[in-house]
Amino acid sequence: MSDQNYDMIVIGAGPGGYVAAIRGAQLGLNVACIEREHLGGICLNWGCIPTKAMLRSAEVLHLAQRGKDFGVNIDAPTPDLEAIVKRSRAVAKQLSNGVGYLFRKNKVTSIMGQARLAGKGKVVVTTDDGEQVLHSASIIVATGARARQLPGLESDGKRVWAYKHALQPPHEPKKLLVIGSGAIGIEFASFYNGIGADVTVVEVMERLLPVEDAEIAAFAKKAFERRGMTILEGAKVARLDRHDDKVVVHIETPDGITAEEFDTVISAVGIVGNVEGLGLSGAGVKVDRSHIMTDPYCRTGVEGLYAIGDVVAGPWLAHKASHEGVMVAEMIAGREGHPVKPETIASCTYCNPQIASVGLTEAQAKAAGYEVRVGRFPFQANGKAIALGDSQGLIKTVFDAQTDALLGAHMVGAEVTELIQGYVIGQKLETTGQDLMETVFPHPTLSEMMHESVLDAYDRVIHY
Repeated sequence: MSDQNYDMIVIGAGPGGYVAAIRGAQLGLNVACIEREHLGGICLNWGCIPTKAMLRSAEVLHLAQRGKDFGVNIDAPTPDLEAIVKRSRAVAKQLSNGVGYLFRKNKVTSIMGQARLAGKGKVVVTTDDGEQVLHSASIIVATGARARQLPGLESDGKRVWAYKHALQPPHEPKKLLVIGSGAIGIEFASFYNGIGADVTVVEVMERLLPVEDAEIAAFAKKAFERRGMTILEGAKVARLDRHDDKVVVHIETPDGITAEEFDTVISAVGIVGNVEGLGLSGAGVKVDRSHIMTDPYCRTGVEGLYAIGDVVAGPWLAHKASHEGVMVAEMIAGREGHPVKPETIASCTYCNPQIASVGLTEAQAKAAGYEVRVGRFPFQANGKAIALGDSQGLIKTVFDAQTDALLGAHMVGAEVTELIQGYVIGQKLETTGQDLMETVFPHPTLSEMMHESVLDAYDRVIHY
């Protein structure tokens, strides 16, 4: 057992942990980062990145199937799931290896093993070669989260899957049930629907995509149904009967319980934080429903101990984790902190059509007591969208009628996950509706719809 001293120790090398480690090293700190599985964490290896690679394959297939619409003759394009998965794994591996390169470049000490807190400023790491003892006055817990398993709906990797199984499927689903319509569930539903599966989505809440603006969610639902998906809202899975070649699913709706056969079920019912085996209780760290409790500066209340990313309160998004990692590393290096405001974090779902949002929904703004101005602009009135052949979508903006402050923006349609950052920056800079109306947007671009939506909120829309 060897003892080593560091200025900062990071437990977990996901998008929160590895970014914190790099930023700390950039500021001159001697940093160690401990990871038990893969550099890059769930995001790079089993989440954000490989799913986007697979969704891109489904998108390419969809375009190829529409080739004649663009004057291009492509004879009967078909998906090759094995090749799609192989490409997605290669993309994930490339980026995971990239984290290793960045660690070497920035002189971050990378340790593969299982870490646990073992006293004030002390971390014990169990590796293949034995135990190491590390010491630091500043420790960041960035251990992430995993798929939630509900009793009776547990994944088995055969006919009932969690996200890892869906990324390396043992077979190609022909009739698929997805439980849950959050980002994870709806992205897998979109991908497998895109390569030809008969997909049903069950959502226990009253509507699909319950965290999104109701108008955007309704638009997305219609788009999914046009693509052949079946959407069951206000429904839940009461029981799974598992067989070697199928799953009989008992679905409870307001009309009663029905039984239907599927060859595959994906359970996407949320996440739980990875808090086990870390020595948190012994260190005096408070945990609420599997997530570490922190203040806005990611401090746990235990001196020198911080927590970031999916192991703390939501929103559980990689970009929030990375921002928290930068903030904490800078505070440890003696700089002023810049807390994350959850309402300014954009949410992006990469289904087809894409969904993106930031800030308050129209209903949330009204519930908070705001008098609102609401603007809308459809993709079907935008020249670039029509030229791309993607003219189904909507951009919606919500403003405070008294101050002209941008309260929220909500989008559904092609490439909206790339567009949303414009509104994120606008909120950060406290941009008003007047500022946005006086901004020149380039033509022809999808971004013009952002301008027109603002104009519509002030009864000045031009092209619709």
